[in-house]
Amino acid sequence: MADALLQIDDLSAGYGEAVVLTGISLTLAEGRTLALLGRNGTGKTTLINTLAGATRQHGGRIVLGGVELSRQASHRRAAAGIGWVPQERNIFKSLTVHENLTAVARPGHWTPERVYAMFPRLAERKGNLGTQLSGGEQQMLAVARALVLNPRLLLLDEPLEGLAPIIVEELLRVIRRITQDDGLAAIIVEQHPQAVLAISDDAAVLDQGRLVHTARADVLRTQPEVLDRLLGVAR
Repeated sequence: MADALLQIDDLSAGYGEAVVLTGISLTLAEGRTLALLGRNGTGKTTLINTLAGATRQHGGRIVLGGVELSRQASHRRAAAGIGWVPQERNIFKSLTVHENLTAVARPGHWTPERVYAMFPRLAERKGNLGTQLSGGEQQMLAVARALVLNPRLLLLDEPLEGLAPIIVEELLRVIRRITQDDGLAAIIVEQHPQAVLAISDDAAVLDQGRLVHTARADVLRTQPEVLDRLLGVAR
């Protein structure tokens, strides 16, 4: 793919000697959003963590914008353009909202001020410590922290997990805006397939550490019987 931003070739990875992913090959073009689906324990988080540099890569290649990342440490991957929002969020809970953002910000389109405009809740709480935020606000801050790195690729690992419906709707709107309107490429792991397929361009399904299905997101969204077979849940 000539315009591929991310190229994954025959990737195998895991934790220590344990291999979780085998033979993963994927491409993601500039400005595209990929929904990464699969049952629990199929390797979705491991793939996200591997892209971010938090696992042991046993084989294959990861190339972002022409730069080989396979042997790079996490901080070098961030500098190369990876923005990572892990399930644990990893915000600095002893720092204020504003300090969380300014501590990691890199020059570019996404500034703390732009992030505050997108997340008014964070603007209202910029002087609050991370420990003083609700779960939804902590998730917003985790996304905001990834954005002020000014990444080329945003990795979101179950960003909607455990959040109230009103916060889920707000986050979905934001993710749709930064990907569709601002053109940031993203990979989103999510347990709610219909929600994430609605804001994605492409979809990939993992099973037992292998890639078993790829499709356009809008096509897969209209195939509940296929989703049911692949995920064990149609909606």
